[in-house]
Amino acid sequence: MLATVAERNAYDVALENFDFAADALGLESDVREMIKYPERVLTVTLPIRLENGLIHRFEGYRVQHNTVRGPAKGGIRYHPNVTLDEVKALATWMTWKCGVVNIPFGGGKGGVTCDPKHMSLIELERLTRRYTSAILPLIGPQQDIPAPDVYTNPQTMAWIMDTYSMTKGYPIPGVVTGKPISLGGSLGRNEATGRGVFYTTQSTCEHLRLDMNGARVAVLGFGNAGSIAAHLLHGSQCRVIAVSDSNGCIYNKGGLDVPKLMRHKERTGKVAGFPDSEAIAPHQLIALECEILIPAALENVIVEENAGSVRAKIIAEAANGPVTPEADRILENKGTFVIPDILCNAGGVTVSYFEWVQDEQHLFWDAQDVYNRLERVMKTAFHEVLGIHVGRGVSMRTAANMLGIGRVAEAIKLRGLYP
Repeated sequence: MLATVAERNAYDVALENFDFAADALGLESDVREMIKYPERVLTVTLPIRLENGLIHRFEGYRVQHNTVRGPAKGGIRYHPNVTLDEVKALATWMTWKCGVVNIPFGGGKGGVTCDPKHMSLIELERLTRRYTSAILPLIGPQQDIPAPDVYTNPQTMAWIMDTYSMTKGYPIPGVVTGKPISLGGSLGRNEATGRGVFYTTQSTCEHLRLDMNGARVAVLGFGNAGSIAAHLLHGSQCRVIAVSDSNGCIYNKGGLDVPKLMRHKERTGKVAGFPDSEAIAPHQLIALECEILIPAALENVIVEENAGSVRAKIIAEAANGPVTPEADRILENKGTFVIPDILCNAGGVTVSYFEWVQDEQHLFWDAQDVYNRLERVMKTAFHEVLGIHVGRGVSMRTAANMLGIGRVAEAIKLRGLYP
């Protein structure tokens, strides 16, 4: 079933969801024209010398979707399937996501089409510095602030910060977030997305009066967000019965020991081979009988062809765009409660905002302060979206889009059109 993942254009999905929410808001055509499409799209060619001495050309992108509420904000991903349309979709979702959690950023996103699993650390550094140099005119702490995404990490952000700072002549930690702590990173940033997933899932269980004690959880994508969410849910007495990563999928009806599984993944690089588990296929994980399903990998994993097999009561979208509009309609008819991505995984950008604030103030917070602020932001946003969902009788996705798009629309009306 997951072979259908790449068949739905992510940008088409983003535009379709925008139109649906804009119709529900009764948004004027003039406002739609001003906020629907990206402000800037940059495509760059990145020749780098590989360790074998040959020069290889990569292609990279940086998209600023909307900056009416503040600087563009969004991650950079390294993946062989990165396309411009995917980056445009992700930048679009970032705009609405920042609106949902009401932080003063707009949406941006970047990506390089490459396979980091087959590149050395030296080659990745050369690629990162070349990419940074190529997008240099667009980025800056008051313009556009990159962050880690798929297959990028704090080390990648350190290289970007250093490259940018060297061109300016002095350290500028606020140009990126998700940095190492020693370079101005924030405590709590690494687990922020997973914590946000946990807080919104917790709020959903309270709303549905679903007891988390013993609730069965399946996680599709045991990377940073998926593993942290699984760990926190495990700590709340949920039973994590299945997880997957790019190398395999494991299952244990009685529940997996998540802390031990995280150590196994760190040691071996994969979840496969974990003791007291059996191998299953990813399509079987999606169809497992459980209370909570967390798609935490890439876009379009729950599609029209497999949505009917989903038996979870709650889908918590830790990934961006994991459910297509066609699948959404099937899930809604089944009564599945979907926590939409622009709400569910907004913990990452929220703590990125906290990191940016700390860098700008040169004053840093302790971890518990970060957690408390994040919980307050995520639960406030959840109840605002829930209020629209219940009050207007629309899906949670449409409600989240209405909240985020509505805030951007209000800002553009107040600012007007220049010149």
